[in-house]
Amino acid sequence: MTDSRDLDDWETIRAEGHRLVDEMVDHLAGLAEGPVWRAMPPEARARLRTTLPRHGTDLARALDDARELVVPYHSGNTHPRFFGWVQGGGLGVGVLAAILEAGLDANCGGRDHAAVAVEAEVVGWMRELFGFPEGASGVFVTGTSQANLLAVLIASRAAAGLAVRQSGLGSRGLALRGYASSAVHGCVPRAFDAAGLGEGALRRIRTDTRGRLDVAALERTIAEDRAAGLEPFFVAATVGSVDTGAVDDLEALGALAARERLWLHADAAYAAMGMLSPALAPRLRALSSVDSIAFDFHKWTQLQYEAGFLLVRDGVAHKAAFASPAAYLRREARGIAAGETWPTDLCLDLSRGFKALKVWLAFKSLGADRLGAAIDRTCALARHLAARIGAEPALELLAPVELNIVCFRVRPAQGEDGDELNRRVAITLHERGLAAPSTTTVGGALALRAAVFNHRTREKDVEALVDAVLSVGAELREAAPPRSS
Repeated sequence: MTDSRDLDDWETIRAEGHRLVDEMVDHLAGLAEGPVWRAMPPEARARLRTTLPRHGTDLARALDDARELVVPYHSGNTHPRFFGWVQGGGLGVGVLAAILEAGLDANCGGRDHAAVAVEAEVVGWMRELFGFPEGASGVFVTGTSQANLLAVLIASRAAAGLAVRQSGLGSRGLALRGYASSAVHGCVPRAFDAAGLGEGALRRIRTDTRGRLDVAALERTIAEDRAAGLEPFFVAATVGSVDTGAVDDLEALGALAARERLWLHADAAYAAMGMLSPALAPRLRALSSVDSIAFDFHKWTQLQYEAGFLLVRDGVAHKAAFASPAAYLRREARGIAAGETWPTDLCLDLSRGFKALKVWLAFKSLGADRLGAAIDRTCALARHLAARIGAEPALELLAPVELNIVCFRVRPAQGEDGDELNRRVAITLHERGLAAPSTTTVGGALALRAAVFNHRTREKDVEALVDAVLSVGAELREAAPPRSS
């Protein structure tokens, strides 16, 4: 017999909700006392392989399962000794924003309601921060990967003409070419693929000794492509490379893009928010002249996932690339269906959560200056980490520290496989919960990559990382001494 009771048991939700908020605050406040990461044991995984719950259980028991099976085996990015990959640590205010967001359950695809107005206000803040004109547009997306795809679509449609929205790119698409450095994030070639241009339409240009796109090499490649009958249309500047944090020369790229009539896009997933820092903003001021910027609030500004963003200088071109009239999306002068431009006109999504709320609440409660100070602190910690590494004979830096990413390794002995040693060091640190660097390749060598992003990280945490690397490296070397040459 079907259970006809209401799905909302308000008294139970109230009691369990109060308990859960207290637990999550305690969890975040006490993170430093526990391991960074722990592997999920087989018995826990087995408990997550069940059949579809037809009848359910009481809420308290379901939440107990979450406490036992989910919370202890979190990815670790909220922990102050998490240095792996480019991820923020989440904010306490974000927990409250999540409750408010869930309670409102707003669909931000469009229509006339406060959630859409909040998103519009954040768009205005971003225009102000980056010095974009009043006609610039912006939209929240899942992350920079999606924002980069939208930018490629806008630029390619502006270059090929809006008729391609009906007819497809066809032979015109075969001629379009975009450009980025060899250090470009993998989501940019994926964007070319998803846009129907093919990854091969993105030309990868070599980098200089600082990891920046070689502008002279780019100019030669564009000339060669034009001579071959191809159609350059797009340059993606990397602003904070994923490996080392390098920032392409935006002023030089801006001048080149203007001469060549190219769309200049900034893939600035994390570093765009450096504009909040008085120390970093001068290095990034040329962002004010690009055509579009893709970035994430869930990285350097610490907001909870997901909170990606795309800012576009030409709001008319932005809307023209995506707006698609439909009877069920008719706009009215009054009522809930009012509003000339809805967020869905600027992206691929109609069903959209209230991503702007946590950003709005964080900026309102903490202020841009305080968020910028936290960014400054991560850069200072990265410099401290680099200095400590430089003082340790057993370690070596593998790349300049541009912003807040430090690439280093345990220095291999003669005849020792340095890549394998450092790979094992990283895995051992993870498995013991001591610290969580990631790995990458710099100059042909495997590097331990410490991305200092978490606002909870302090000097003692970067010191603990170095101490742990030295200790584990020595232990592994003793267990398997280097081979003699």
